[in-house]
Amino acid sequence: MAERPALLLHCQHSLGLGHLVRSLALASALSRRFRVTVLCGGPLPKPLAAPPRVELVSLPALHAGEDGRLVSPDGLPVERALELRRARILATFDAVRPRVVLVELFPFGRKKLAPELLPLLDAARRKGAFVATSLRDLLVTGRSDQEAHDERARELADGYLDAVLVHADPRFARLEETFRPRVPLRAPVHYTGFVTGGGRLRRPRLRTDEPHVVASAGGGRVGGPLLRAAIDAHRILRARRPLRTTVVAGPLLADGEWQELEEQGSGVSGLQLRRSVPDLAAALADASASVSQCGYNAALDLLRARVPALVVPFAAPGEDEQQRRASRLAELGLVRVLAGEPPHGNRLASALDETLASRPPRVRLDLNGAETTARLLERLTSGGAA
Repeated sequence: MAERPALLLHCQHSLGLGHLVRSLALASALSRRFRVTVLCGGPLPKPLAAPPRVELVSLPALHAGEDGRLVSPDGLPVERALELRRARILATFDAVRPRVVLVELFPFGRKKLAPELLPLLDAARRKGAFVATSLRDLLVTGRSDQEAHDERARELADGYLDAVLVHADPRFARLEETFRPRVPLRAPVHYTGFVTGGGRLRRPRLRTDEPHVVASAGGGRVGGPLLRAAIDAHRILRARRPLRTTVVAGPLLADGEWQELEEQGSGVSGLQLRRSVPDLAAALADASASVSQCGYNAALDLLRARVPALVVPFAAPGEDEQQRRASRLAELGLVRVLAGEPPHGNRLASALDETLASRPPRVRLDLNGAETTARLLERLTSGGAA
């Protein structure tokens, strides 16, 4: 039996966990056809773990600070951290000798990581590896230099990439909607469908006498205001009707904010606080309604669970991806959107009351993106037709 070809996947989790969760789901599917090594931009936060048959190489950690600049949580100068990361990446490349190099988001994003990613792509080109990028459904379009950014990305993509893999159903989103360079992209674009950790979930028979709300905020790094409002909304609704609420903080929520949530929720009847859960989609399958942000993975968890959902998209200067996704899901009748500043308890309670009375329609979107990506890369790298 022929040995599986090697694949090297670079992933950087920064503000949240979405990129990392998606990359690990891809790695799991790819590992049935390739020997997969994941270059991870820091240790895995609990409760995440590397999939079976996947080798994980942790790089010196970097993440985005409050001003958007890279920060080393280990206290290293960023330039030194990038130097150490670059050396580890190239040493891993030499050891693995991959047939495929898959980078997450670059060059359509991750510009700050160019000092480590361009040497990796140069090495891949010299050795004849197949090079592809892994993109979510929607790119950020709120940069002040957006047109110049897109043109730089197009030049790099055309110079380095053999394939652009867009992890979306093209009926929901297409790359050209959020990527508009002056010169058309030449690198081949393939739509894989959405990447999830599994298929659609079977919803159990839910209690109607005491609805259950699950409030979450992805990794949690920027979720404190929403979760605090969810506790206030629970108090308000619980005073009117039976209600249980589970607040899932997320592993990246700062310890100080977690302590504040514990103090705010102490002694509140019907409220449960959890630091994190191993499978949010499974928790949502047992819920009467969800309150969350609208990142890629959160949206897919809602689709898999078919739970009535209220989303409060994360918004910051230059960050419009979640709002765009929320608007499209709302147009399909799949979520209700509460936009603007982090909501206070009364506003959230009112919107949640309406959400509890709603039922999302059945919408058929392709959720098989992980397996499709694995089959596609196998075909493209074995000489098969695209």
